[in-house]
Amino acid sequence: MLDLVKIRSNPQAVADALAKKGYKADFAPIIEMDDLRKATITEVERLKAQKNKMSAQIPVLKKAGQPVEHIFDEMRRLGDEIDAADKKIDELIEQVNTALASMPNVPDDDLLPGEKENNQVIKVVGEPPKFDFTPKNHVDLCTDLGLIDYPRGVKLSGNGFWIYRGMGARLEWALLNYFVDEHLKDGYEFILPPYQLGYNCGFGAGQFPKFADEVYWLDVDEDRKRNRFMLPTAETALVNMYAGEIIDESKLPMKFFAYSPCFRKEAGSARTEERGMIRGHQFNKIEMVQYAHPDHSMEAFEELVDKAARLVEQLGLHFRVSKLAAGDCSASMARTYDVELWIPSMGIYKECSSVSNANDYQARRNNTRYRDSKTGKPQYVHTLNGSGLATSRLIPAIVEQFQNADGSVTVPEALRKYMGGVDRLTR
Repeated sequence: MLDLVKIRSNPQAVADALAKKGYKADFAPIIEMDDLRKATITEVERLKAQKNKMSAQIPVLKKAGQPVEHIFDEMRRLGDEIDAADKKIDELIEQVNTALASMPNVPDDDLLPGEKENNQVIKVVGEPPKFDFTPKNHVDLCTDLGLIDYPRGVKLSGNGFWIYRGMGARLEWALLNYFVDEHLKDGYEFILPPYQLGYNCGFGAGQFPKFADEVYWLDVDEDRKRNRFMLPTAETALVNMYAGEIIDESKLPMKFFAYSPCFRKEAGSARTEERGMIRGHQFNKIEMVQYAHPDHSMEAFEELVDKAARLVEQLGLHFRVSKLAAGDCSASMARTYDVELWIPSMGIYKECSSVSNANDYQARRNNTRYRDSKTGKPQYVHTLNGSGLATSRLIPAIVEQFQNADGSVTVPEALRKYMGGVDRLTR
């Protein structure tokens, strides 16, 4: 959620920043409602002062033997006016917050405006593999090697689902164990969150209300705010763990990672670049999240980017890191770098990790703060997240980049200890 104080102090600057995301902001209605809220508060204070003044007259009049019924009548009238004004204030606050909640986060100053066309490649690791044979695509490789059963996945759940089988299941589990061990080495706390979340989590993460239709709802109640949904990413849970709390400043940064399957309604394209496991309704992911002090927010971001890139580099894969333009960042993020894997059969890079900084946008929505040691006042934390990593893009990259002329696939050395020493996947 945006900071209303910043909007009021320089609405044009905030509007110009949001324009880099392609969002046309009109703050006039919000400022007008906030002005009315302030005026109503002033009126309530005046009415309360008047009521208190009249209340003070009662003992004086009684002592003088004069009637006081008219005083009580006037105080009841003032009380009704105060109640109505308080209700109006609550309604105005709700309207302002609803308007602010519908707006995207302000992108960082150094981001270029626009969409994907203005993304910047800032790092390239390794070289695309060269083959002296005709390479296969990941769908054929995974099918021929019995790693993935696509037809039976569709039989069970429809398009956008698959089954890991045999060594495919072991490869998937090896990746997840490799990620877990690496994050534990770096001092991150391991979390296994619930897979069903309340509406407040989607709102606090900045995904609701705009993207509420992109998740799977457990529609028990007609009012979604009383329902639960299947988490689309563990970030949605992790950034809400301390909602409504004030964290001891000395505990910052707080570093977490979580394993979860992720459930999304984004699958369904028949394009070649979406075949197989590239895009699905359910996939496994390890997610990293930090709660950071605002003064060290950028340090935390760089740490998360380095961690995600290191995980891929240690697998021996060719990849790149791209800095996203403002319009290609998600609505709730101020900054995002993507770690992108080379998929030889497609001749393109596909993202396997997005590392983002929401600054205080999510913390304002779910009221997560720390107590400043200098001022003693609560301040909003910064929340950051990054995939560490998602497996559904890694397996296609691994089998394609490490395929051999005989149809086998070399297992990355970093994974072999998790696969009982197996170094090659064969029929």
